[in-house]
Amino acid sequence: MNIANKITLLRIAMIPFFMGLMLIEFPFHMELALAVFLIASFTDHLDGYLARKYNLITDFGKFMDPLADKLMVTAAFVIFIQMGKIEAWIVFVILAREFAVSGLRSLAAAQNTIIAASSFGKLKTVTQIVTISVLMLDNFPFSLINLPMDVISIYLTLIVTVWSGLDYFSKNLKVIMPKKLEQKA
Repeated sequence: MNIANKITLLRIAMIPFFMGLMLIEFPFHMELALAVFLIASFTDHLDGYLARKYNLITDFGKFMDPLADKLMVTAAFVIFIQMGKIEAWIVFVILAREFAVSGLRSLAAAQNTIIAASSFGKLKTVTQIVTISVLMLDNFPFSLINLPMDVISIYLTLIVTVWSGLDYFSKNLKVIMPKKLEQKA
């Protein structure tokens, strides 16, 4: 197992600690949870960088890396529902997009096609990281100037998430309906 895959597994191993820090209340528990989350987010960048730079790309990494990301984000958003910080329907839409794009990628892989991360997909990831961070800090420091950045970031994440999902599907219609598109050509 190469270093990039080990970093991915480390990110997955961080999830229970992250969840525990979010759920078990003690002084600065959310700040510590945020630190774990940000370290995990950095490892996502690091393992991809190492895999590309040193040609360590594996099927295991292609499968586990996005799964690790989705597990961490899902854990945060589901806990935020429990805490009353985000509406369940918003989390459902976010998770539905994740499942749909994962399904699209699986279908593409079965057709020997790789769907690379798009710029909208990367923007979606950034907005999710920002939203989770702002929610973990109870809108601090924006609350000091009465700016509802938590609400703004939730809806911005929702919009970018839906938009990026639509982008993936519109650019990859040939994966879903290959025969119909061939017949029109």
